[in-house]
Amino acid sequence: MNILSCGAGMQSTALALISCDQTRSKVVHPQVPRYDAIIYCDLGCEPAWVADQVRFIERACVDCNIPFYILQSNLYQDYMQRFGRQRVSAMPFWTLDEQGKAGRIARRSCTVDYKVLMIQKFVRYELLGYRPYQRLRPEDIGTHELHIGFSSEEAHRSFPSRHAMFQNRFPLIEMGWERKDCYAYNLDEWGLDSKASACLICPFHRNYFFHHIKNNFPADYASVVNFDNMLAKWQPMSKIKNRVFLSRSRKRIIDLTPADCDDAQTFEYCGHQIWNGF
Repeated sequence: MNILSCGAGMQSTALALISCDQTRSKVVHPQVPRYDAIIYCDLGCEPAWVADQVRFIERACVDCNIPFYILQSNLYQDYMQRFGRQRVSAMPFWTLDEQGKAGRIARRSCTVDYKVLMIQKFVRYELLGYRPYQRLRPEDIGTHELHIGFSSEEAHRSFPSRHAMFQNRFPLIEMGWERKDCYAYNLDEWGLDSKASACLICPFHRNYFFHHIKNNFPADYASVVNFDNMLAKWQPMSKIKNRVFLSRSRKRIIDLTPADCDDAQTFEYCGHQIWNGF
């Protein structure tokens, strides 16, 4: 089986739509197959625009008869209930120690724990019909591909599968596509003005992201502030010695200034600078 792990941002949206397009026209990008399943994991904390992009992909898949699935995988809720009290998935928070030395938590397992592993289990038990603890059939060992939408500027994030059933593939890296190429394809070929799909609580956001949602999506901003305040409250009870922050400025979200937020990342499209959604 060829499976797409779909985050519904610019990159995986492009892969999903290329696959749909190639079911009814010439295959231009052989690195992208007709997917046997496109799977989106709802982490419970995506920006508001992601829901629109999910619906767009779902409609395209229905039209092209490609199975599309949504799995519930609530990272936000788990952190709000467990951080400082139980084990949680590692996130790359920004840190300050007692002497004011800046740092960052190097380990990051949230993507694997809440997307990749969820999809692997779904494919194994729901799509292929395995029972718990059942040994892999010989025909399933290393024969299924899990496609992940990292673009060429993210090649350093690519990783091999640790699951005996799957091989990880990164078609956009193979194609040499950057995020801007995915944006152009989505808009030019499908009329979709797409944005990134990173979680509201992803520490890799630029401060401009928090400024943008504060001004445009107040409910999302409130969720981010609540999460950031929860980190401040429960960090002393966690195994993390240093103070942790969502913002790369190592400030609480509510304390960010306009100057802090003047850091938007853009790319050029048809002579215009487009915010990448981060």
